[in-house]
Amino acid sequence: MEAIAQNINEQKGELATNQRSKLMIILTLVLVIASMNTTMFNVALPAIGEQFSISPSQSGWIVTSYLIIYAVGSVIYGKLADQFKLKNLLTIGILFMTVGSLIGFIAFNYPLLIIARILQAAGASILPACAMIIPSRFFSPETRGRALGMTSAGLTFGIAIGPIIAGLVTTTLTWNYLFLIPLLMIFSIPLFRKYLDDETGVKNKIDFVGAFSLVATIVSLMLAVSKSNLIFGAAFLVFLIIFIWRIKTAANPFIMPALFKNKAYTLTLLTFAMGAGAGFALPYLSPLLFVDINHLSPFTSGLFMFPGAIIAAALAKTGGKIADMKGNATLAYMAIVLYLICFGVLSFVAGVSPYLVMLVLIFGYLAQTYFQIAMANTLSNTLSKEQTGTGMGLFMLVNFIASSISGTFIGKALSGTTNNALNPLRSVAEGIIYSNIYVVLTLIIVIIGILYTIVLKTTGKRKEA
Repeated sequence: MEAIAQNINEQKGELATNQRSKLMIILTLVLVIASMNTTMFNVALPAIGEQFSISPSQSGWIVTSYLIIYAVGSVIYGKLADQFKLKNLLTIGILFMTVGSLIGFIAFNYPLLIIARILQAAGASILPACAMIIPSRFFSPETRGRALGMTSAGLTFGIAIGPIIAGLVTTTLTWNYLFLIPLLMIFSIPLFRKYLDDETGVKNKIDFVGAFSLVATIVSLMLAVSKSNLIFGAAFLVFLIIFIWRIKTAANPFIMPALFKNKAYTLTLLTFAMGAGAGFALPYLSPLLFVDINHLSPFTSGLFMFPGAIIAAALAKTGGKIADMKGNATLAYMAIVLYLICFGVLSFVAGVSPYLVMLVLIFGYLAQTYFQIAMANTLSNTLSKEQTGTGMGLFMLVNFIASSISGTFIGKALSGTTNNALNPLRSVAEGIIYSNIYVVLTLIIVIIGILYTIVLKTTGKRKEA
């Protein structure tokens, strides 16, 4: 009888393992589509601007509005995931995405197009939150790295393939057809509802004042950074003060102050923010280098970036296995070394040969993927089960904010002129500004390595306690 009972238990365990595997495959495929949707419309902006007779700054809001809602929504969904069924939140999110996509496909004017993108972002923002929550909630620390590797692969592959797909669609059809691609996600709803459980957290009243102040703080910060506007900067400080006051005084604040009192969590989040900002230079700076210095077309520059992104996506699961078998620290230091190789070599070869840059970018994209896996895994180990949704939602939010700030500083650096190379061994005159940016990024990676060592000591002390 004991043998039969043990066999039944093993079968149940095997079924649970199979369910988790199928769940991760579905989530990864949906993340590919969701991340494609964040980059596809960059290619279509000129055509949209011409059709609706709008300025470049107005057409830019087609991307900016999506990113702002996408960033804010990842935190809100993360908070809701601590209280409500994840399968229901995913269903609602994908339905919002579907409605937004249908409106976008028939959009006949600019305001309707913006509404469509906002609805898309309001729905799609559940997915980056789930990319962190599902591995943290349903996988043990010993297997979590592989799961995070799969989600990271989906995100990386989608970002890489998005501009290429958009280029093909916009040249053969029209930009409206880009809105049909996200409709594929609706087929994942019954599968998510099948493989996700009915687990819910403790239901409390939602602190709408705290949620609003957080949203206002994030939006004003991103606008202040992207627009370099002092008024938005002042608004950010005001809303930040209100948000801090609210989480300290509310009976059940939107984000518990204990989360920020967790030193291991805060230091890990800071380390990741610096790494995310540095990593953003790869998809942001590389196409500008190819177009401005190597005189490639935007579409061709996307093809030159594709090998690095696709190789990183293919090896993401391997990175997760390294984290599971050798530990997060091993993977993080591997990523730091790869970053140093990438940015260090680019400070020499930027502007020399696009093919050489293409090869070096492989190290950078692999570093970016491995760093995110390692930091997500490290961060999840600093959180209690009740804090997982909010904590991992903030993780994704920091990614967006750090990228926005990084893009602004890089843009300001590129707008200047200089003949002085920070790399004394560089002999090529073209691309000096790009070379100098890569030197600064190399120094930032060194600082990240030092900071991560401090993180390891802090998390080690926390485990002992």
